[in-house]
Amino acid sequence: MEEAGLNRRDLLAGLAMAALPADMPAPDESSPSLYIPKVHLVEDRKLLHDFMDEFAFVNLVTATPSIRITHIPVLLNRNRGNVGTIYGHIARHNPQSETFDGKQAAVIVFQGPHSYISPSWYTKAEVVPTWNFAVVHASGTLKPIEDKKALHDLLAQLIHKFEDPKHTPYNFSKLPDSYTYPMIQNIIGFEMEIELLEGKFKLGQERSVGDKQGILKGLAATKPERSLLDLTAAFYQRHS
Repeated sequence: MEEAGLNRRDLLAGLAMAALPADMPAPDESSPSLYIPKVHLVEDRKLLHDFMDEFAFVNLVTATPSIRITHIPVLLNRNRGNVGTIYGHIARHNPQSETFDGKQAAVIVFQGPHSYISPSWYTKAEVVPTWNFAVVHASGTLKPIEDKKALHDLLAQLIHKFEDPKHTPYNFSKLPDSYTYPMIQNIIGFEMEIELLEGKFKLGQERSVGDKQGILKGLAATKPERSLLDLTAAFYQRHS
């Protein structure tokens, strides 16, 4: 356990140092993966787990031998381990797979909605703009899942989570093993028992009732972000 803790601290220190100028001091080795003012700290485990289930497309971050980030969907088992266990998979040829040895540390970042907050939404004018958001960071060490049957089951669970059976006839379980198992050779799965779970919800909860009402009203009137549908259609048109 101590070795795993040291690996996690090494990862966090490496990530922080990569973003700092060379003449700045190194961060405290005992620091968590992100800065969280007390007012924005969320420790309600059920709320954090619900958030992780809802925003399950994550950033998998490792720092050995160099910083790598892979963007993938994951599964959360709330009942395994003290805080939960996360499962996912990446391409076997992805160099990040070398960190799946049970020793290398990782941070998995779950990010929810975010938005610019205008000073005009507050009750007083003497304020500056900010950006509100919610994130959950899960830290631990990565262990490989290479057994073909276990990988098949992981894929089935991932697909079941995201596939809508009401609107599609797709059924992964009905695909022949002669098709699925050769493809499974091209991926490697991982599991990560969560050693540290950090929730940061910066939603203006520290502000006055009037300001909170202004934030809600302002967000309701804000032009929504471009959807994946809009982005994809525009990209196709640009590159057709």
